[in-house]
Amino acid sequence: MASQAAPRYTVPGLTVQDAGSLIEVLQQRLHALNDLHLTLKHVHWNVVGPHFISVHEMLDPQVDRVRDMADDVAERLAALGGVAHGTPGALVEERSWKDYSVGRADAIAHLGALDLVYTGVIEDLRAAIKTVGETDPATEDLLIEQLRDLEQFQWFVRAHLETAGGALATAGATTEKQAAKQAIDR
Repeated sequence: MASQAAPRYTVPGLTVQDAGSLIEVLQQRLHALNDLHLTLKHVHWNVVGPHFISVHEMLDPQVDRVRDMADDVAERLAALGGVAHGTPGALVEERSWKDYSVGRADAIAHLGALDLVYTGVIEDLRAAIKTVGETDPATEDLLIEQLRDLEQFQWFVRAHLETAGGALATAGATTEKQAAKQAIDR
């Protein structure tokens, strides 16, 4: 990860050292949200099959909200005295996950893969909330609000993958391609 310069100032009530720690967490959240927004648009453009229109139209509001989340994170990061690195190069260099692996595919296949994407983003966000909650309730509140929205978006995705009995087609999948295949094969 690229080293963040320690902020020279921050919001009242926080030390610059604490702000520096928050900035590091928020930078990773910014990368995750920028990546998620681009992944959602990729799916939006490359989804095909009988469920095309429902998935295609379901994703646009998610894209818009995730872009707003990224903006909120970047602005909080700047308010804390940091520099929001939002370039594609910084994202690729500093991320800890691989690029989305499904191209043009059936809507259900993409939803299976997106289920895993959302799981990764949500798990990382929950860890970030625990970290920042010890230091700054304002940043924690921002992230908790985003968690609720992301969990709802995953629920929308999972509704297409769940049986009436409550079984999830992607259960046990560890890769996007495996989840996509399981979703189609159910």
